[in-house]
Amino acid sequence: MTAVLRRAPAEPPDPDTLAVRAVLLASEQRQIPRAATDLAARIAKRSGAPVHVFAIARIWGTSFGFPNPGLMPSRREWDEARSVVDGAVRRLKKKGVTADGRVLGARAGAKRIVKEARRLGCDAIVMGADPQRSWLVGDFMWSQEPYRVRRRADLPVYLVVDS
Repeated sequence: MTAVLRRAPAEPPDPDTLAVRAVLLASEQRQIPRAATDLAARIAKRSGAPVHVFAIARIWGTSFGFPNPGLMPSRREWDEARSVVDGAVRRLKKKGVTADGRVLGARAGAKRIVKEARRLGCDAIVMGADPQRSWLVGDFMWSQEPYRVRRRADLPVYLVVDS
């Protein structure tokens, strides 16, 4: 019996050589770093493409397989996610980039972010990220969601690590 090892996703191409139809600037319930906004703007400007800003408001699970109001995002969490999206859209528009935003609730953040990128016809995803942890520990941490997006996506994912 052979062990299945996780393969590291391929490094994305140089962002300055990428031609895109649209860029997704995504957040899984964290502030979008200015450096991530700058990178998304740089990629989009090169092609004259729009940037779609997307944030996840985390749904904490289900109760007996059904959504439970106590596990849904609170009003404060929805407001924080909207604030993150609004701030990023404002920064992008100041840079002369066409931008719009959206917030959705989801349990599987990585799956939803990749699905949204496909739906919007994006050719690249940009996200802020914490430093990467080992896969064993990282699979249990919501803060490692950007790395799950990178593993799941079939398009370039640029992670801007918070320092």
